[in-house]
Amino acid sequence: MKTEIIISGFGGQGVLSMGKILAYSGLMEDKEVTWMPAYGPEQRGGTANVTVIVSDTRVSSPILSKYDVAIVLNQPSLDKFEPKIKEGGILIYDGFGVMNPPTRKDIIVYRIDAMDKAAEMKNSKVFNMIVLGGLLKVCPVVSTEGLNKALFKSLPERHHSMIPLNMEAVEEGMKIITEQHL
Repeated sequence: MKTEIIISGFGGQGVLSMGKILAYSGLMEDKEVTWMPAYGPEQRGGTANVTVIVSDTRVSSPILSKYDVAIVLNQPSLDKFEPKIKEGGILIYDGFGVMNPPTRKDIIVYRIDAMDKAAEMKNSKVFNMIVLGGLLKVCPVVSTEGLNKALFKSLPERHHSMIPLNMEAVEEGMKIITEQHL
């Protein structure tokens, strides 16, 4: 099984780290992975995206023009990547960052109100982990155990005390993601 994913949003939303953690999670489960970030000159506030491929077999190229899954956290990302999702693919969007919801009827669309949940948890830094939890609920490319191991590998040791909160955020994301019927 191979899953080709694009994650896109504004810089500072944790887009690149979400992709990195997802890729590390695949590595923890002995999968083949690629992680290819792309961002503009502004790391905070500019647009950023990352392509992650998680596969049971070798990945021939990290460069994609179509995706199985798109996670979009703002309107410009939705506008750019909604047309690039394969027919039957998955689109996950954050309700806070997207004003004009997706319109395609040949893909499965999920909404996750991750920004609202992060505010409710009183920690904006867990926003990306809430989104990641939503992804793993609807498209379990890696396990939560692999994700937990990846956090220990990818986060600096000084942040390891935050891992339980991050895993709680993943669980919350799994609870709040909802399919949108267009």
